[in-house]
Amino acid sequence: MDVVELLPRLRLLRFPVGQAYLWRDGETLTLIDAGPAGSAAAIAEAVRGAGPVRRVVLTHFHEDHAGGAGEFAARSGAEVLAHRLDAPVVRGEVPGPPPVLEDWERPIHEAALALLPAGGFPRPARVTELSGGDVLDFGGGAHVVHVPGHTPGSIALHLPRHGVLFTGDTVAASPADGSVLPGVFHLDRDRAVASFRRLAELDSDVACFGHGDPVVGGASAALRAAAARYGVTP
Repeated sequence: MDVVELLPRLRLLRFPVGQAYLWRDGETLTLIDAGPAGSAAAIAEAVRGAGPVRRVVLTHFHEDHAGGAGEFAARSGAEVLAHRLDAPVVRGEVPGPPPVLEDWERPIHEAALALLPAGGFPRPARVTELSGGDVLDFGGGAHVVHVPGHTPGSIALHLPRHGVLFTGDTVAASPADGSVLPGVFHLDRDRAVASFRRLAELDSDVACFGHGDPVVGGASAALRAAAARYGVTP
């Protein structure tokens, strides 16, 4: 796992598939997503000496984002939070519906799955359920934005006070050139497009994606340009 400081308060944790983020408020930390199964030890090492992780907020139920949550919560005592529509999948009560893949997405999806650990993963003992419009007590008030499409309960987190937006997998960045683009592997592409549009309308200076390099500076302009380029503007 690679650790990259983006801002004095914000670090990127990059896994073989996907990535997570650490936000610091004084002596306490919030983890946004938790990487795949087996990531808990690496996350614990990354936060050593930085303060306790109070909560883990999951942007959606996919294994590369939620697979490490149960193990890390058991290790750290952190609260796990997810949207109410994805929470039953995170808890392991029901299976997650698979994405509806375009033909060009299939080889990319297979390659990503090959990098994930085989078998199941520990589930959190408890998951606090969220809804769009909730405001969480970190980052000067983290607004939960329901962005369905990638999964039914996908969320973004918007920190207006700091101009930071965590998009989950609704938005991504190209591994080739870092350009902003819609995410992939959606359950409902039309709803994901509408969610992309909603995020592009928010004011942000920093945008943190589930996959690809974050935009640090001028994020709103980058998202709006991408929305126009991919034809998802109103």
